[in-house]
Amino acid sequence: MARKKLSPESGIADVGPDGFITPSEAVPTPASVAKGAGQGAAKTAKNVLKAREPKTTMSKTAMPDAAPLKTGGKAPSKTMAGMMVARRGKQRAPVPDPVEVAEIFRRFEAADPDPQGELYSVNTFTFLIAVVLSAQATDAGVNKATKHLFAVAETPQKMLALGEEKLRDMIKTIGLYQAKAKNIISLCRDLIDKYNGEVPDDREALQSLAGVGRKTANVVMNIAFGEPTIAVDTHIFRVSNRIPLAIGKTPLAVEQGLEKIIPAQYKLHAHIWLILHGRHVCKARRPECERCIISDLCHSSEKRV
Repeated sequence: MARKKLSPESGIADVGPDGFITPSEAVPTPASVAKGAGQGAAKTAKNVLKAREPKTTMSKTAMPDAAPLKTGGKAPSKTMAGMMVARRGKQRAPVPDPVEVAEIFRRFEAADPDPQGELYSVNTFTFLIAVVLSAQATDAGVNKATKHLFAVAETPQKMLALGEEKLRDMIKTIGLYQAKAKNIISLCRDLIDKYNGEVPDDREALQSLAGVGRKTANVVMNIAFGEPTIAVDTHIFRVSNRIPLAIGKTPLAVEQGLEKIIPAQYKLHAHIWLILHGRHVCKARRPECERCIISDLCHSSEKRV
């Protein structure tokens, strides 16, 4: 019996002299010879080209110096463009006209010479507590809770005696009330133990109290103790960047910028003027430019008049 024919691509004849064939006895056909010759020629040409290519070596322990950026006439990629900007350096924020800045605060003073904050309090201690509670909450919402709270606990000793659980229950309408209640109890304990139950008139000492950050300390220093500090909340941050007065990406940057440009005679009330202006006129979603007393001095692209 003759073995089944193999395909022509295999390069093996159908049968040998004895009628049977094994791979070791295979005899190439004319087609396979031509195919093999073609493959061999291609392989030889490839080896020649490879041999002509220059070899490069690189140390495993040292990388070559980075070459200058080249775009080859093409638009640079986002990464490359970013590197180019970084090489040129950061652009500085524009400096506002001192005459315009002075005029802005002159108008604020003329319209409201003795501005008052909107948080309810009965003494310095309760004002501190009200400011702590106002973080990420509205003044109106805080006032609803503190009118009842301060009627029964207007001193650190009474607040501490009230206890955290009862305090939580009285301020539960305010955002983050659980964490705030815990901080207030700790704050009262520190006031009694470290400051004889009195609110310190020092920013660093205030910031050492639980729940008191830089903004809260600045508000207390300004309103309770009459220091010309500037507490940058969300309203001041927006207004300052929008007009613009002091441009900054962080509250601290805006605070430092405002301290440099606001004339000394206006610094005491500058904080409250800017807060009230941002809260009632220069609102976040729709600034009421039609009734703004400084609209002609505003350079914002959002200005509506």
